[in-house]
Amino acid sequence: MPALPSSVIEPLWDQFAALIPDHVDTHPLGCHNPRIDDRVVFDKLVQSLVLGAAYERIADSACSATTIRRRRDAWIHAGLFQRLEQICLEAYDRIVGLDLADITVDGCIVKAPCGGHAAGRSPVDRGKQGTKRSVMTDGAGIPIGCMVAPANRNDSPFLRPTLEQLGRFEIRFGVGLPEQITVHLDAGYDSAITRELLEELGCTPVISAKGFPLQAGARWVVERTNSWHNRGFKKLAICTERRTHVITAFIALANAAIIVRRLLRQAWTTHRWDKRPDKRP
Repeated sequence: MPALPSSVIEPLWDQFAALIPDHVDTHPLGCHNPRIDDRVVFDKLVQSLVLGAAYERIADSACSATTIRRRRDAWIHAGLFQRLEQICLEAYDRIVGLDLADITVDGCIVKAPCGGHAAGRSPVDRGKQGTKRSVMTDGAGIPIGCMVAPANRNDSPFLRPTLEQLGRFEIRFGVGLPEQITVHLDAGYDSAITRELLEELGCTPVISAKGFPLQAGARWVVERTNSWHNRGFKKLAICTERRTHVITAFIALANAAIIVRRLLRQAWTTHRWDKRPDKRP
């Protein structure tokens, strides 16, 4: 059984394959083993992301764990995962449209048993190693930004670098941001520092008040996105990678899969295309 449905993984691979640069053989004699096909390595990385398995567990006679790591690092160095995520966002914005007038930000702490650059003492897991993701979504829950840090980082200081990623959209899509942006936050951000920051950035805050029962409002979409990350991609729920740029690459790949899945669901009733699923995803 594939790690992702073919309706999701095939368009992802088509776009990713178009981004892979041509391989240059630098062996002086040209007598090394045949190069493993890129599609095989890509499928292995998707399996590791979805199943959370170690590379040695998914390696076989067709592709070794060393090949998976080397090809992964080469693709990360070329920025392919971030470019794939950008292509998916552009397609969603062109067909459905991103709701950038309502932005939601929330932090999510996950286990990081192997430690690493983005690991710290988790305040919700008896001081064990953990990683925090600060996720930013549009009004429909589409992930549009994510920052990674140790679990012992507070939410409020982590908010500025997360919101500053909004500036990339003017470069990405060639259009300006909405004049009025509303930022929805939970009670963990209820402080004067947060309000001053949002006023500085020209955003309208909608923050749940401390000491009162849970006020979901329009903030539930980011909780759903965090659930998509943790329940759909075990590599993100239990982060076994030690280097931040590798974690960021896997998050970008997971975001690309989420965006394609949402795009299929939204466009299923409005568009027709070859290999369109018989049932709405």
